[in-house]
Amino acid sequence: MVGARIEQPIGVFDSGVGGLTVLKALQRRLPLEDFLYLGDTARLPYGTKSAQSITRYALQAATLLVRQPVKLLVIACNTASSVALPALHELFHPLPIIGVIGPGAEASCKASVSGAIAVIATESTVRQGAYNDAISRIRPDASVISVACPLFVALAEEGWVDGPLVEGIIARYLQPLLIVPKPHRIDCLVLGCTHFPVLSEAIANVVGTEIALVDSAETTAVAVEDKLRSEGLLHDSGRKAGSVHFFATDGADRFARVGGIFLDKPISPADVEIVDL
Repeated sequence: MVGARIEQPIGVFDSGVGGLTVLKALQRRLPLEDFLYLGDTARLPYGTKSAQSITRYALQAATLLVRQPVKLLVIACNTASSVALPALHELFHPLPIIGVIGPGAEASCKASVSGAIAVIATESTVRQGAYNDAISRIRPDASVISVACPLFVALAEEGWVDGPLVEGIIARYLQPLLIVPKPHRIDCLVLGCTHFPVLSEAIANVVGTEIALVDSAETTAVAVEDKLRSEGLLHDSGRKAGSVHFFATDGADRFARVGGIFLDKPISPADVEIVDL
């Protein structure tokens, strides 16, 4: 039975294309694995929706992937991870399910020397306070501030990732964090939305070298590898490179065009299957 499960793909879902930054990290770390990626592009963004709607959307998206079936499910969306993870665990137990918030919180606690940590995210992720809770459980002495940066999503999806205009918008959001004097000034900034890594260079230019940037995509990939290994489900030899199949709920052309920015490689619209949840 385990042997058959090893051959199953890993399911990854997000509200749109931002989760492709997580898929990119997963493919880089687990090149022998097959992946199914679902972007719920008809209903994005999740970040401005109610908790009830986010949970309903996440359960519907996960159901499509689980029925394929998949051997592990990755919630490559900070908003869905902050709201819907308990409901997903309850419905799909014992399927391994990994969200991006836990790994990101662990990474930030390791990266911060002072314990002064900031999280930038969507409105819903900030409102839920999931990063604050996760970081406090790991490091009770930490001081966490969360800032909603909704325009960052639009910048990323337009491919506007550098230059004076982009850095000016970033500075407008982050300036209150940067004017706090030491020793209370943050030394770690968590990119709490999967769209934000494509802006990481511009963000780094604004915040400077003394503030560590944490991208939960890389730590999520490590968590997935560790879980697959512990379950005996890891492809570790004896096959060629894995594959990926894309699902979207609307707009194959736009998914391919914008998604290529996040995955850092071209996506053909013909390779995007439109599904109805």
